[in-house]
Amino acid sequence: MNWILCEILDEKGQVLAQSGQGGAASLILPCGGRSVVLKCGKPGSYCVIQLEDTLAPALVYLPQGKAVYQLPQGEERQGVSPRAFSPGTSVVRARLAQPSEVEGLRNLALNPYDSHENKDMFPHAFANVETRGEAVFAARNAIDGLYENSSHGGWPYTSWGINRDPQAAWTIDFGRTVLVEKLRITLRADFPHDAWWTQGTVTFSDGFSQVLAFTKTALPQEFLVSPRQVRSITFHDLIKADDPSPFPALTQFEVWGRELGENQNGN
Repeated sequence: MNWILCEILDEKGQVLAQSGQGGAASLILPCGGRSVVLKCGKPGSYCVIQLEDTLAPALVYLPQGKAVYQLPQGEERQGVSPRAFSPGTSVVRARLAQPSEVEGLRNLALNPYDSHENKDMFPHAFANVETRGEAVFAARNAIDGLYENSSHGGWPYTSWGINRDPQAAWTIDFGRTVLVEKLRITLRADFPHDAWWTQGTVTFSDGFSQVLAFTKTALPQEFLVSPRQVRSITFHDLIKADDPSPFPALTQFEVWGRELGENQNGN
């Protein structure tokens, strides 16, 4: 039978708090906590996590059955709520996902707990450029579940910023092969500060590419996809509208689809 264990470590890697080894774990963030470690009894486990109660819960995949989440420090905290990760009051929760949660149609891209360092908890987003390297413009922001797009530069108006680079490309890695059926993309819409893209291209890991045509709107824009079994998707060849602003940006990139049966052995 599978199990989950949650540990909170200090900056030296010492365990400050621990919960779990059943199907669920719950902790209050202690003073000095710097990272959260998740451990499962089986590789390829699916977990529902809420490592900070101001952030949305997410269903994540742990191919090795273990993941480490570094709590944001310094400038990284600009990408989360100022109330987040408060010792003594912030709740850290994790549990094994139910089969019905794993099997259904869902946004496979959602993960507010992603980071540059993340290599063992999927989905994971990365890009070849981020505006000034700032947390509020990081690639992870496009999968953090925040849709506030009428401003920029501070939480909750997080986005992926391309630093005016025409070669900008953003990738979502699922960590396993999944079935993709639909994309739902929300552009940043801080007009007139912002511009927007008239089109972009998505290239799937199976080599297929599809051009997406966008309109100037703050609303999510949906695109049907011929069902494809893929491990990753890259968003690239972004064509800016003929607009005085040089600042298009991406607020959310949703990937709607399902797990493949062969993936569902961890639970």
